[in-house]
Amino acid sequence: MFISKKMMIPKFQNSRQRKPKSLRRTSTTQVNSLARWHPTLRHLLDYTVTLGSVLFCLLMMLTRFPGTELLGIGPNWLLIWVVAWSVKRTAFQGALAGVILGFLQDAMTSPDPTHAISLGMIGMITGLIQKQRFIQEDFISIALIVFGMAVFAETIFAIQLVLMGDRNTGDIWGYYQRVTLASAILSSLWAPVVYYPLNRWWQQLKLAEQS
Repeated sequence: MFISKKMMIPKFQNSRQRKPKSLRRTSTTQVNSLARWHPTLRHLLDYTVTLGSVLFCLLMMLTRFPGTELLGIGPNWLLIWVVAWSVKRTAFQGALAGVILGFLQDAMTSPDPTHAISLGMIGMITGLIQKQRFIQEDFISIALIVFGMAVFAETIFAIQLVLMGDRNTGDIWGYYQRVTLASAILSSLWAPVVYYPLNRWWQQLKLAEQS
């Protein structure tokens, strides 16, 4: 059985070596096509894609599809979006996006306690992490960031509830323990659904503007 695994390794590596070539050709074609567009039209399309992805995440926060729930908890789609946005931007840009999306989430749920604090801090920290090059950009790294940030967001939310003083502290931390792990696992697993298409679009747009 050990020998058969060793024999399978070269085939797996060869398949991985062939795949990036076709992806590069497709990406180059798309970049060249975008480069021929008028800059105003490119920016308008970028705003549409960005705002559309935010709207998608907002709608997904209200929806529970089969396979997206664990113990009644769903992925934190807005947190995933903030990480996807901030990973290649400055800490200020990440914090600003997080605060805006936090207020949008407050408008859908309740302003007390606010989600703007946790999402703003997540955007800032994610921007700093990438800026200092503590991570390499791949799906595993993004999933790990989302996992850690989901735990951080739930912690900040629980602290706000405790500071408000109108709830039992034991009940708050009991709920926190049940929710945190489920939210972190689901958010990290579903992170590529948001991160991959957005990151691919922003990469192609940047290359088109440089060409």
